Amino acid sequence: MLTPSLDIPRIRAITIDLDDTLWPIWPTIERAEAVLLQWMTEHAPATARLFQSTEALRAIRNQMVNLRPDLQHDLSALRRESIRLALTQAGDDGALAEPAFDLFFAERQRVTLFDDAHETLAFLSSRYPVVAVSNGNADIHKVGIGHYFKDSLSASVLGVAKPDARIFQAAAQAVQVQPHEVLHVGDDATLDARGAMDAGMQAVWLNPAEAAWPYDTPPHATVSSLTELCRLLA
Repeated sequence: MLTPSLDIPRIRAITIDLDDTLWPIWPTIERAEAVLLQWMTEHAPATARLFQSTEALRAIRNQMVNLRPDLQHDLSALRRESIRLALTQAGDDGALAEPAFDLFFAERQRVTLFDDAHETLAFLSSRYPVVAVSNGNADIHKVGIGHYFKDSLSASVLGVAKPDARIFQAAAQAVQVQPHEVLHVGDDATLDARGAMDAGMQAVWLNPAEAAWPYDTPPHATVSSLTELCRLLA
């Protein structure tokens, strides 16, 4: 753990990332893609034959990032349009993209929280207003953790994504505090910790893999687990 320089008395609110901070994201995405592929086998068989693996579905989704840069901050729209492209390339009805995406999106909300996530959110929300700040499209209420949060901000709604300072500033405004009064918690060194610091916040980097910090100025603290975060703030 890096030597913490955290000013705990200054904290009046917490912002926290979702994917890979409160749950592992890739097992969730892989399962949702598998469910989508099975749905296509039944409802869009030509597409299922053309895209026979979840890797192929992910490849066309990544291709959509280049085709539609205007959607780069809206992961739901990117996924929906990538499904539509797959359908039309295979000769199936592009309108099937809507029910197909709805199925994928519902499955994407079925996350498996880290073992200490509920306890951590209960701890944080009993002491501070907590705001979710995510570049992804998880819905905290569908996930089942909405009661811990005062607000939830996403890149798709705001039109800007972490590490843009504006999404962090909007989170501070949501709970009527100044950025320097906010502690942000997240797993990504650049998007979360560095982004929050550049926005004037304190930052705790969640780093279970014990990766090297890639910048000159360290975060205010680094923890290996959410439980360690609670101990730090206790």
